[in-house]
Amino acid sequence: MQDTPTLALTFLEGCQAQVDTELERLLSDSPAPSLRLQEAMSYSLLGGGKRIRPALCLAAAQAMGQDAGKALVPACAVEAIHAYSLVHDDLPAMDDDDLRRGRATVHIAFDEATAILAGDALQTCAFGWLAEAPGLSDATRLRMVSELARASGQAGMVGGQAIDLASVGKSLTIDALETMHRHKTGALIEASVRLGAMTADPASADQLERLTDYARALGLAFQVQDDLLDIEGDTEIIGKPQGSDLARDKPTYPALLGIDGARAHLTTLLHRALEQLDGFGADADPLRAIANYIVVRSH
Repeated sequence: MQDTPTLALTFLEGCQAQVDTELERLLSDSPAPSLRLQEAMSYSLLGGGKRIRPALCLAAAQAMGQDAGKALVPACAVEAIHAYSLVHDDLPAMDDDDLRRGRATVHIAFDEATAILAGDALQTCAFGWLAEAPGLSDATRLRMVSELARASGQAGMVGGQAIDLASVGKSLTIDALETMHRHKTGALIEASVRLGAMTADPASADQLERLTDYARALGLAFQVQDDLLDIEGDTEIIGKPQGSDLARDKPTYPALLGIDGARAHLTTLLHRALEQLDGFGADADPLRAIANYIVVRSH
């Protein structure tokens, strides 16, 4: 196997190129009647990003011995949901951020109403693309639509965001904090991996359970590193204002555990994720590499 940093970066860069090309095609195949809306959708969806969630989807398909191409449209559907969530999270009524990925947020670059509509449109695009994903059976596409809906809605990401907004200025226990982040951040990461695994039809129940546990630990690890970057990162590198969570008095892992405690927890979560891949062979190396990358990334 290549050394882990090289494998992770090579795999992520390859996925980013694939996904960006496919996202451009999918958007152009279903243009909005409003040019301004179409521009805002493109701005938010094609404006950079590491494409970690799509990469996890493609890597999970590979881990199951599948052609990663079968997971490309599902991977794009996950990214459309992620992009919509960022557009709405940045709105004045939510986190009120002016900067995302080193650029003006959508409501600043366009206007608030257009940002809301662009997020709405990206959300519905995700399910439309998934419902027509090529190379999959109707039954598999239906299971994928159900999986992404659960992860995106009130039982997943949206529910976690609601908890997050209600927790500003409050002190949470570690269990409450992890409940919030298992929904807000972890649910979509978990769905990314599960959608990729579902390209194996039928997917082994044991393998799917192991990959789900991997994703669950990884989702929490992703958030711990995000919280550390909010304190220690550089605005120019992380692409959003450093210290924004601290300024809003949001509950974070460093606030609850201290910086050293958060780092120790991050290491525990990484080990937990990697243990779940013990039953997989070299085909799961990209999943291993992505996990190691997530805990040391600088943005």
